[in-house]
Amino acid sequence: MIRYREVSNINKNQNQDRKNEALVNENIKAEQVLVVDDAGNSLGVKKLQEALKIAEERNLDLVCVAPNATTPVCRLMDYSKYRYEQQKRARVAKKNQTIICVKEVWLTPVISSNDFDTKLKQGTKFLQQGNKLKVTLRFNRRARLLNMGDPDIQVLQRYIDATSEIATVESKPVLEGKSVFAVLTPKKEKK
Repeated sequence: MIRYREVSNINKNQNQDRKNEALVNENIKAEQVLVVDDAGNSLGVKKLQEALKIAEERNLDLVCVAPNATTPVCRLMDYSKYRYEQQKRARVAKKNQTIICVKEVWLTPVISSNDFDTKLKQGTKFLQQGNKLKVTLRFNRRARLLNMGDPDIQVLQRYIDATSEIATVESKPVLEGKSVFAVLTPKKEKK
């Protein structure tokens, strides 16, 4: 069985790459451009052919850095080196970014002590991995929460107290519909 690749996605990616690329050398469409040399000094407004000649003499590329200006601004630079440095910066930024995941643990007002301990172990494991933890106390149809001082909330407060050594409360317990939830974040380790 022959499978066909979806051509529209491939074309979209190629078009997106072209949009992200700067106008370089012969791809520049303007008749006159403001030329800036590699040191940042302005060489003035020049005709495109003259600017390309200057770039060729200096063994550099003419890159349009501001194509939407009334007179497009072009800079003399080594474009391949410039692209390499951009890609390198993007890789470093991607490597240094931290992704915060929010995990959730559900409790009920009538939870047994063994189930509570299991949920507590799971929650501490999530917090030690560096994730945020949303602790939700869910009520069934018959259980009715009258106010935040209700004894049923003590289960949630007991959970928060049990994790107080490794976590801080980011948001206090909040009533939302038939459940009460609090968000815990791991404590920063002191170095």
